[in-house]
Amino acid sequence: MTELQDLTALIRANTPLIVIETRDEARVVELFRQALMHVWRALHRWSITEGLRRIDLDKEDPAEIAPDASNTLQAIRNADQRGIYLLLDFHPYLGYAGTQRQLRDIVQRRDCQPHVLVLVGHKVELPSELEALAVRYTPRLPDANALLKLVREEAENYAREHGGRRVEVDGEVVKQIVRNLRGLDPIDARRIARHLIFEDGALGPDDLPQLAKLKFELLNRSGHLHYEYDPARMDEVAGAARFKRWIEQRRDVFASGDVPPGLDPPRGVLLLGVQGCGKSMLAKAVATGFGVPLVRLDFGTLYDKFHGETEKNLRAALSSAEQLEPCVLWIDEIEKGLGGGDGDTDGGVSRRVLGYLLTWMAERDSRVFLVATANQIDALPPELLRKGRFDEIFFVDLPTPTARERLFELHLRRRGLQPTAFELTGLVAASEGFSGAEIEQAIVAALYAAHAAKAPLSDFTLRAELKQARPLSVLMAEQVQGLREWASTRTVPAD
Repeated sequence: MTELQDLTALIRANTPLIVIETRDEARVVELFRQALMHVWRALHRWSITEGLRRIDLDKEDPAEIAPDASNTLQAIRNADQRGIYLLLDFHPYLGYAGTQRQLRDIVQRRDCQPHVLVLVGHKVELPSELEALAVRYTPRLPDANALLKLVREEAENYAREHGGRRVEVDGEVVKQIVRNLRGLDPIDARRIARHLIFEDGALGPDDLPQLAKLKFELLNRSGHLHYEYDPARMDEVAGAARFKRWIEQRRDVFASGDVPPGLDPPRGVLLLGVQGCGKSMLAKAVATGFGVPLVRLDFGTLYDKFHGETEKNLRAALSSAEQLEPCVLWIDEIEKGLGGGDGDTDGGVSRRVLGYLLTWMAERDSRVFLVATANQIDALPPELLRKGRFDEIFFVDLPTPTARERLFELHLRRRGLQPTAFELTGLVAASEGFSGAEIEQAIVAALYAAHAAKAPLSDFTLRAELKQARPLSVLMAEQVQGLREWASTRTVPAD
């Protein structure tokens, strides 16, 4: 059924009390006007500023009574013709016992016509006695055709306000913009479209990152998600060839949303590995590889001392991520958020959070690709590692000699140095057992030593810093080796 058919059915059934939560009052009024073409009723609108007036005629009637809630309900009860009454922001006045009683009398048809009362507001909270009598109706979000029409209207508005100058439009970009506006109500979608058009009078590829940023700022009211404005590129990550190929194979399916018959849509991966070996960089690079925005969920901001609030925060964060689709959701060091408590020590909060997350992972149908990173496999709950939770579990090991050479090249170039000026073969040999982060810090330390000596950076200085450094694979040799042995037969190597 269409939105209009749903509403018409409620009116035909003489539903006594309908609640509609929306910010777009004008759209609700227009929907009811359209419904009158299928089922006739007298249509009235009330607000505290205008009072009660009939609006289904060619000309709106002036208000006949003062805009008082009690007088309004009395007038509705005394009306000799059944009607539809749109009461805008009426719910705050239901805090009075007398007003509640009046409304209940109308809803229960006591000495009055079978009216349809509609409470319209941004957030309508009813007393429990009235909630049991109400039917909540949610207007549908605009589809692709409605959003395209909205974008065209804003382009026409721009032309009118700029002396007939037409908006420069890239057809493929407009399709992507419309796709990314899905999930927004008409007011927010129009606001973003207007911002993109009026900023430079064009809709092109440069508008897509801005669109993602505007949409994130709009939806992340909970504050539990962090938008990553500068995600890494795949070519900035050394090694991980197998993982990069895995992402590339799924790029078109995830980005377009068109899943070929027989395939499941990409859903997520777990990146397990030695600290400092590039798991976070790979997580950031997934978003670039898919060509979608990256948002990070910080479990630390979810936990609240009040019962039920932590789970509520998680629901809000995941809901915001779904409205941002298509996107990549990154949960860094997931073991710290899910493995730190049990039913006895934290009142069961961690178990409930885990349960909700697992349910969301299994049942979601949105294009949110989950990337979780972890350092300690023994701290992760077994339920999270069961087959089917993630598409794949990749292990990010200590870098190979080829990857270490690439790391030296990347970090030297990033600091304005030419890798060809250094003997990379010797540096690679000297950095055996070093992670990517440790190689970068060795270069930084060598640069400081060269600066103090007022000399250019040399192979000798770099090798000296590598020689005196103690990598994690040495400091925590048993733990690192244990992790590598566990992963050797249970995970897929990233490289």
